[in-house]
Amino acid sequence: MIHNTIKIKSGFLALTLAFLGGCSVEPSYYSQLDPQRFFQGQDQVYQRFYRPFTHWAWALSDLGPRSPLYFLQEFTTDELCLPARGKDWYDDGAFVRPYFHTFTPLLTGLNDAWRAFSMGIAQAWSALEDIERHVDFDALGFPEGTRESMRMQLQTLVASYYLIALDHFGGVPLYASNQEEAKPRASDKETFEFIEALLLEAIPNLPLKTELGTLENGSIHRATGAMLLARLYFNAGAYIGEDRFDDCAAICHDILDGKHGSYALADDWTDIFGFSNETCPEILWSIPSENARREIKGGCYHYSTHYNTRIFLSNPELTSYNGFCLTPSLDKDGNSYRDRMKLGCPFAKFEDTDIRKQLYVYEGNGKYRGMFLMGKLVNPLTGEACTADGSREYLAGDTISMVDQIAYLSQEGNERKEGVLYAEENSGIRLFKFSPVPTAADKNLWHNPDVPVIRLTEVYYTLAECEFRAGNKAEAASLINQVRARYLPDGDPNPVTAGNLDEYRMLDEWMIEFLGEGRRRTDLIRWNKYTTEPWFDRFVEHPPLNNPNYNRFPIPDEAIGANNLIVQNPGY
Repeated sequence: MIHNTIKIKSGFLALTLAFLGGCSVEPSYYSQLDPQRFFQGQDQVYQRFYRPFTHWAWALSDLGPRSPLYFLQEFTTDELCLPARGKDWYDDGAFVRPYFHTFTPLLTGLNDAWRAFSMGIAQAWSALEDIERHVDFDALGFPEGTRESMRMQLQTLVASYYLIALDHFGGVPLYASNQEEAKPRASDKETFEFIEALLLEAIPNLPLKTELGTLENGSIHRATGAMLLARLYFNAGAYIGEDRFDDCAAICHDILDGKHGSYALADDWTDIFGFSNETCPEILWSIPSENARREIKGGCYHYSTHYNTRIFLSNPELTSYNGFCLTPSLDKDGNSYRDRMKLGCPFAKFEDTDIRKQLYVYEGNGKYRGMFLMGKLVNPLTGEACTADGSREYLAGDTISMVDQIAYLSQEGNERKEGVLYAEENSGIRLFKFSPVPTAADKNLWHNPDVPVIRLTEVYYTLAECEFRAGNKAEAASLINQVRARYLPDGDPNPVTAGNLDEYRMLDEWMIEFLGEGRRRTDLIRWNKYTTEPWFDRFVEHPPLNNPNYNRFPIPDEAIGANNLIVQNPGY
């Protein structure tokens, strides 16, 4: 709370003055600032209201593979991995153990994930309590309905955090304010119903977006609340063992019918992730990033791109650590993995004519093309190349060629190993979907793209899966094909049909459309594939563990140490 922060600083000042002597200081004078003295205008109220959203931005988007929620959602699945590259990135197995589902209460990123949702809840309730107690909306000249809008947005933010908690850990302690004593974990069902109640109350009272392309600023609109409720129902089977697909479908129909605001699919996919995406009609909720250095999830190119990618991009300020990549489609001999596993192989599952499946190139004036760093990294517009420095597998000056393989390709015989422990500096296609990087000439655009959190395509695919599960395969195929069409302007060589749509094609479509957007683990669990199916490096030496307990993460030791009423999840 505001006065708590000021209390600490003012108390320190009082102590310092007393130590120096020369005047008599009354400690109570400095110990607290009346919050009403802070809320002198509308700006201060908005500052307090948006403070919990700053934490939300950190939890969902900062630090790439080290983002607490993104890491667990992506790097434990068949989409992305952070392989050991010789002496780089092994870090005592911190990034490969999660990939093999070697989960323990000390798992990398686990405590940060718990802190992400729990601190977010505390901050949201704190902001709401301060605003409710100390702000006179009429006296400050706010438009009618502002108080209710702020209250319901913060309540929806709390619901979104609890949804993350339920997805990752199962039932958690439930708090309706910051004034309550420490509690034990609620059941999965109680947590589900708590989230549901928060959203059902909030949705009709959230602000409505009435015009296409209205500027997004991070606020929560009605469609966002509705889609969070749809997500809850969509995964109810995994959360509480109940089928709520019909309820989910009804919400999706309402969103597509415009009952929760005005939205539309983007014609150009780069409008969703590009430099002016704050006005993209497809985005329901986003994290603002006007030169704020917010880097979306897997788009944190610092941790993905080769060390000298700055040369290829003509942007000398780019720093790269050559880390994570797509899981590969080809083995060490160039043979496809698709004959050995139905999941994974993300790059190979894009149609060759898909306009996204090309080398990322910044074209100027805020325009770019391509979604991957693949093949020889030579910029076709400038001739600049990403070259090796000679300290690893490539000779100094050699042009780097990214391959759809993770293996010791430079070795021979028995030393030519493959797997996440055996990557070289060019192993793995790099995803360049988010936060596109301009050249130095357009550096004013750098970090401008907002972070899409919920977009309308999710509504289409969610409804498609609900229709598929209801036996309406043709309708499901039609919904997916409406989205696929924008990527295949010369025609779709492999459209979804009632005949080829099964659970694996459905999961492939989710992966192709939402690659790297931090949802893959949840999709796999919903289809009971997360702990049961093989994918790269999980079908020979590291087969699936087939342990349903691993559909949830262990509660981190730090959380149990802070609240001894919390009981660990089964199996840990």
